[in-house]
Amino acid sequence: MTDYNYFIAARVIHILGVVFWIGGVAFVTTILIPALRKNIEGKQRLDLFELLEGRFAFQARIVTLITGFSGLYMIIELNAWERYLHPQFWWMHLMTLVWVIFTMVLFILEPLILHRLFHTQASKNPARTFAVIQVLHIFLLTLSLVAIAGAMAGAHGYTF
Repeated sequence: MTDYNYFIAARVIHILGVVFWIGGVAFVTTILIPALRKNIEGKQRLDLFELLEGRFAFQARIVTLITGFSGLYMIIELNAWERYLHPQFWWMHLMTLVWVIFTMVLFILEPLILHRLFHTQASKNPARTFAVIQVLHIFLLTLSLVAIAGAMAGAHGYTF
């Protein structure tokens, strides 16, 4: 396989990773959390959320690593580090920021702090806790979608 074919493979892997990862975030944000808030009460809500979101978090950890490594490979192959110095490549900054946020949440904050904090707060005030969780998910999903739109336009030569 030529270097160009490796680059194409990395881009395909990167895009598939983003689709799987952010698609999962979209599902949790727009379907799972609203359904739990509307239809399930008390401890059952917390238990079901932790079961379903926990399974997704495991998959998201793997996919964010694959997405990060494939993105890094493409930056190295293109020698595109300089793009971080130019505002017209804002989408690269945003993609990187989104990846860093999710990676920090999935690998550090969630296992060490957020899981326990969420469980404690949801036990005290489940309605408020799930409302806050939904707002945070909406923010992260919106940030992710802006990054995806900017990256797709930017990768095809459009500058804002």
